[in-house]
Amino acid sequence: MAHRFSFSWQTLAVLAELCATPSRWRHGYGLAKVTGLKSGTLYPVLVRLADRGLVEACWEDEQPAGRPRRHLYRITPEGLAVATTALAQARPAGDQVRAGARVRGGRRVAGQAAPWTG
Repeated sequence: MAHRFSFSWQTLAVLAELCATPSRWRHGYGLAKVTGLKSGTLYPVLVRLADRGLVEACWEDEQPAGRPRRHLYRITPEGLAVATTALAQARPAGDQVRAGARVRGGRRVAGQAAPWTG
């Protein structure tokens, strides 16, 4: 049975960014910079996505000098399929799946975007 999810614009921003490079492990700080989300919003989104099996998470293998190890995230194959569908439904036909676009309600997701036309 297929899962049906309803996502906030913040979650769509994270999914769009993870979809851009689905095989790449990303750390939260980098995702926060790209999406413009604060940590109090970003990390709960990542935890919920991981709990649903849409994102996988792991710790860095080694602790780099001068900072603690980071938690890394990447989208799962199921997450990529769900995210692609959710992003397509949230945006006008013909837009590409990428961070920086506007979603339902005209809210800015991340980066600079063309005006919402839907």
